[in-house]
Amino acid sequence: MTEAEITALRLASETPVAATMADCEAVARDLSAAFSQDPLFDWFLRDDAKREKARLAFFRMLLARIALPDGDVQRPITGGAASIWLSSDDMGPTPFWQELLVLPTIIGATGFGRLSRMSAMRAAMDANHPMDRPHAYLWFLGVSPQSQGMGIGSRLLAAGLGKVDALGLPAFLESSNVANVPLYRRHGFEVVKEYQPAPGAPSIWAMWREPVGA
Repeated sequence: MTEAEITALRLASETPVAATMADCEAVARDLSAAFSQDPLFDWFLRDDAKREKARLAFFRMLLARIALPDGDVQRPITGGAASIWLSSDDMGPTPFWQELLVLPTIIGATGFGRLSRMSAMRAAMDANHPMDRPHAYLWFLGVSPQSQGMGIGSRLLAAGLGKVDALGLPAFLESSNVANVPLYRRHGFEVVKEYQPAPGAPSIWAMWREPVGA
């Protein structure tokens, strides 16, 4: 990537645009690549030759079914990174019929051998997600590998938090990679809990941030 391209990507990350359904495939590819080395994804995703394709299909499903219809998906206009924000007001139990619709994609992502890991992860995240106050939930923040190490994630995060602060809302996230915890701390998040979805599973760091100016 040239210096001019890096500069353009950094600027685009500071003023991201809202993704639409037309961007679903591109965003899914960026996030799938970004989480290719994530410890939690490594734990629950199927461990065979179908893993790469399954991870992409998983993100495609999350975007098409949940993030794009109900959330705020932000990305640089150049692509290469994305964040997904959800409102706590829109969170709650998934209707049974919706669970049935996505079950084939879930099984495709985990395989039958690791389906219980996915169930354990979802249960643990639900149990450790504070729902006593309205907040913005940073569901995913990812930068494709070729764009990492350039401050893209930090700029995209700052842009999202600017919108959250303007609403006077706190923010919550789960980090499944300890290497990312310092980044979130620099932006005002603090670890409120560390837990494991199951014995032998990677740790998850639950992090909370009060709105700036509150």
